[in-house]
Amino acid sequence: MSDLPLYAQAMLRPDFYPEPTTKVELVQTQMSFVFLTDHFAYKTKKAVNLGYLDYSELSGRKALSEKELLLNRRLCDYAYLEVLPIIKNEGGYSLGGCGEVVEYTLKMRRLPEGRMLVNLLSTGSVSSGMLEKLAEKLAIFHQTASTDAEVQKYGNLEAIKYNTEENFEQTGSKVGITVSPQEYARISSFTRSFISKNQTMFNERVNRGKIRDCHGDLHAAHICFMDNICIYDCIEFNDRFRYGDVASEVAFLAMDLDHYGRADLSRQFINSYIKKSGDKDLFKLLRFYKCYRAYIRGKVEGFKLDDPYISEAEKDKYAQKSKNYYHLADFYARSKPTLFITMGFCGCGKSTLAQSLAKISGSVVISSDIVRKGLAGIDCYQHHFEDTDQGIYSPEMTQNTYQAMYAQAEDALKEGYSVILDATFLKEHQRKQAEECARRNNAGFVILEVKLTPELAQKRLEKRLDKPSVSDGRWEVYLKQIKALEPLAVQPNHVIIDSSKSTDKQLSDILEFFKSNQGE
Repeated sequence: MSDLPLYAQAMLRPDFYPEPTTKVELVQTQMSFVFLTDHFAYKTKKAVNLGYLDYSELSGRKALSEKELLLNRRLCDYAYLEVLPIIKNEGGYSLGGCGEVVEYTLKMRRLPEGRMLVNLLSTGSVSSGMLEKLAEKLAIFHQTASTDAEVQKYGNLEAIKYNTEENFEQTGSKVGITVSPQEYARISSFTRSFISKNQTMFNERVNRGKIRDCHGDLHAAHICFMDNICIYDCIEFNDRFRYGDVASEVAFLAMDLDHYGRADLSRQFINSYIKKSGDKDLFKLLRFYKCYRAYIRGKVEGFKLDDPYISEAEKDKYAQKSKNYYHLADFYARSKPTLFITMGFCGCGKSTLAQSLAKISGSVVISSDIVRKGLAGIDCYQHHFEDTDQGIYSPEMTQNTYQAMYAQAEDALKEGYSVILDATFLKEHQRKQAEECARRNNAGFVILEVKLTPELAQKRLEKRLDKPSVSDGRWEVYLKQIKALEPLAVQPNHVIIDSSKSTDKQLSDILEFFKSNQGE
């Protein structure tokens, strides 16, 4: 930590703080140091000028810290406490007191990590009711957020074009590193075309008062579900990033839910927000603003590669995050959604692939295991071991399961979402019905045939029996599935996935297929 500023080194000591703390943890962003004590967080701004923000002067850092305090109290009054000076004196550095002011820090209450939306998503603990409450809070905030002539000008075409073109200009150096040339070209082309074709709609949004002083950085890591939902860490350093169409803000969180592989929750959130706000035209802008927001997240994560305070190991992590957001933006930029179906025996890795693909494609995952048990009124994690032709695995129940999956897929495709049907699809008629579903909804259709050696599949199935799982697959089922398989003839929309490879390599193979065959 010797490369840190001297005041920051002092802030790593527990005795620096007025309240007792057993430890101090440092979290860095490209623009800030955040020191976490047992109960509080102290945020200081780095003396940097990144173009889109200027923290180079101490007076500016003070003013922006005070602005950050006031703005964030709109949606998280509980956490934001005060701005304090960091003093240098003969004894070293202290929080307040007499001496030379060398920096300012924003003091905040720490929020419970376990209630952060990003962590709740990782444990599958987010309910539709929680998202409905969040949508209501945002709808009320947007209706009351300030707007005037200065704010409204950020909804006009010139401002929208400026923001999008700035993104492409600032990321030109990352082409071939975190964003592929094909992705860069497709996203920029889609963006410019959408703006050109929808000038009237953008103007109507301004006239209807939909341009507001928003949060500006609404993603899952900035939302905490307590008794009162706390939405924190809004953008204070550049009004242009905070002023904008409420549709852009809503799309930001919807995109991030897609990014975490929960497009189902994204749909629920969007529908709840539209119901609470009455903003039915928002849906027409959703794809455009999702693409825009995913691109910004890719850009921001990519900027971290240039931060001298961040280790090489951390930079590798940020590079992959940047790539994943660009992949997501690229899927939004495509001319139509895609219906993916998995194909393969139990234990071969279909569900793992489906969940991973959902995170970079914004796809809704529909699992045959969950649908089947839902139809039977059984808890999805309750094992129900039966022969493949009896009980909930009877031919009639299997037929009902697939029909229910097609119906759910159709609903999502009509809303513009890509869909992944996670099932074995061993029969030709099942695959044909899925293809027809895609055709009816003007969607692309891709078959992901997931393969794994029997030896590895058997090991995976044996391990699965000891863990909670929605699947009832086991070795005897695998053997029967081999006999039941109706082989698939090679066709242009067929991708063979080797499940023994890493997940990143499997996704890379799918992206390579799209690069070659789905370049619309």
